[in-house]
Amino acid sequence: MVTMYDRTPDAETSCLKNIDHENDLKYTLEMCQWVLKPLGVWTLIYHRVSNAERVVSVLLALLCLFGLLFMIVPSLYNIFFIEKNIQTKVKLIGPIGVCMFSTVKYCYIGANRKLLGRCIEHVEKDWRTVDEQDHRAIMLKQAGISRHLIIVCMVFFYSGGMSYQTLMQFSSKLTRKPNVTVKPLPYPSFEFLDVQNSPTYEIVFCLQAFGAMIMFTATIAAYSLAATFVTHICGQIQIQILRLERLIGERQGWNSFQERMTVIVRDHVQVLRFSKNVDEAFREICLTELMSSTFAMCLLEYYCLMEWRNSDTIATVTYFMLLISFTFNVLIYCYVGELLSDQCSQIGQASYNICWYSLPAKKAYSFVLLEAISLYPPKLTAGKIIELSINTFGVVVKTSVVYFNLLRTVTI
Repeated sequence: MVTMYDRTPDAETSCLKNIDHENDLKYTLEMCQWVLKPLGVWTLIYHRVSNAERVVSVLLALLCLFGLLFMIVPSLYNIFFIEKNIQTKVKLIGPIGVCMFSTVKYCYIGANRKLLGRCIEHVEKDWRTVDEQDHRAIMLKQAGISRHLIIVCMVFFYSGGMSYQTLMQFSSKLTRKPNVTVKPLPYPSFEFLDVQNSPTYEIVFCLQAFGAMIMFTATIAAYSLAATFVTHICGQIQIQILRLERLIGERQGWNSFQERMTVIVRDHVQVLRFSKNVDEAFREICLTELMSSTFAMCLLEYYCLMEWRNSDTIATVTYFMLLISFTFNVLIYCYVGELLSDQCSQIGQASYNICWYSLPAKKAYSFVLLEAISLYPPKLTAGKIIELSINTFGVVVKTSVVYFNLLRTVTI
């Protein structure tokens, strides 16, 4: 077995080639920082922070966990010990299940902070050492794609989630009772709290809104990191393809050919290692995401049907917005996994399409290894069990419909 040694110089000691690397890195990671800093996670995974910032992050993380548990604990107590109506239980299971899955994803982000930190360091090193403007343009284009995907994800989740948290609670027919003034809450509260009186109601409502923001932000945070890393990998692969296309066109000597081929192979190995780190960091998160999306889509389909039958337009539209949000989220995860495999497999196609047949045999042999490696491109997996692809998205949608039909049969 042949052992490959990393001959790339360390990022801290390598020659600086991109004088705008700080602005480029900020542009690439800015969206991730926006969602990770309020969760107290950014300074745990990024290496350039002070000890004081790390302490603040730990306090923020504890505060966020309190906000999530403030919704989970009383809701579970209500479902198992208080509520007797099966349809009411089903209505509570959906929101609290999503909250629990978001908490699990949040914990996984914190648990994998070292791996995520290494991935960020790799991105930073690539931005420091990019040496040509067209290569930099490719990386900026991919960073722009990741930013747009994250923004769309934020719009869907915050609009649908906060509509459920506020608009639906005050406008839906569920909160209207004759001759009784009811102050609605999105989630059950502790029994010992008289939530119908002020200021207890306002405090509990604000705490639940705070917990909901954390819940959706944690989901967006996991997705933002995955999108940023995978699009960065795609940019690096496109750079290697561009180098391959230019490898034969220029009239260079044997040594120059070998040097440029060495750079291509070395950087390709670095991309493959980076891809492996990304997969290891997101295996559990992606598995949790697939499970939560299937669970949420099934229940939201059921909620939409029930509210449509009740002629509750506000509730129907709110649930439908959430259904679109979760469907879009799992679609993008699967699309990102498909994109990673497709881009990495294009190295072999690119090495075949160039005029390798015009080279001497010894030079042409250099492309065999690239083509062989491209036959086994890296993949983004869910728990090392399910490969994320467009076909996986179809399976998730079909599974959610199957469980929806089962749930409708049981409850009606």
